[in-house]
Amino acid sequence: MISRFAPLPGTQGTLTESPVWDARRQALLWCDIPEGVIHELTLGSGARRVWQLPGPVGSFGLAQGEALVVACRHDIILLERDSGAQSLLARLPPDPRTRANDGKIGPDGAFWVGTMDDTPAKEPIGALYRITPDGRVECRVEGLVTSNGLAWSADGRVLFHSDSRARKLDVYDFDPAGGTLRNGVRLRDFDDETGRPDGAAMDVQGRYWSAGVSAGRLNLFTRAGGLVQSLAAPTPAPTMPCFGGPDMKTLFLTSLRHGLSEAQLAAAPGAGGLFQAQAEVAGVPVGRFGG
Repeated sequence: MISRFAPLPGTQGTLTESPVWDARRQALLWCDIPEGVIHELTLGSGARRVWQLPGPVGSFGLAQGEALVVACRHDIILLERDSGAQSLLARLPPDPRTRANDGKIGPDGAFWVGTMDDTPAKEPIGALYRITPDGRVECRVEGLVTSNGLAWSADGRVLFHSDSRARKLDVYDFDPAGGTLRNGVRLRDFDDETGRPDGAAMDVQGRYWSAGVSAGRLNLFTRAGGLVQSLAAPTPAPTMPCFGGPDMKTLFLTSLRHGLSEAQLAAAPGAGGLFQAQAEVAGVPVGRFGG
């Protein structure tokens, strides 16, 4: 299914997340949420760049040219990679209990980003939003504890979306032209063996790869929600997979070290870093903000 995971040297952070593959630059980008930074690694040359944002970075995506669209707590920011310039595009509802979490560019060219309850209460006060290139903020799903796991099928007509704390995975019919959701259904619930569903990616065979953050697993599901395989992750708390590489068959995996015990960190010194493996099947490319 996949080769053995190997660590990517020099990528360790507190809570690495939101890996994004830039095919034009053959570069991998990711964020460290609590540190508020985005990293870029060009795989061929090893060149690196880092950008500091004004708050925790929940997620981001590629935009037009060299720009990124970034979810920074409640702000949606456009970041120009070459100059480092940042400009505010939109704002999510500024509930002090929430922050932006998982996000991804959809087949409609919009930035889809969810929020989560960032307090110990973990109440269903989060939502899933659609951000358009002209800055409109459209709420699509409400009543979430921790919005996560966004991934679309290769034809752009099916959206997978999880709630980590509610331990559920939903699926929707998706309209790539208008960005509308229909016929949402519960695909499956998660248990302690598969772990809470975190970030996710899709392969071209229509299978959903989900990080089981609380169980140290990488879970592979069919379109119907059946568990194909549950793989041991190379770290106790994997956070999100991402396909990349010249043939889209390199599988990258982010992870966290925040909150792990001393025993866990001693057994997994690479926790909080990125890992890579080779997959037999290519992943579905993710588009750019604005199409």
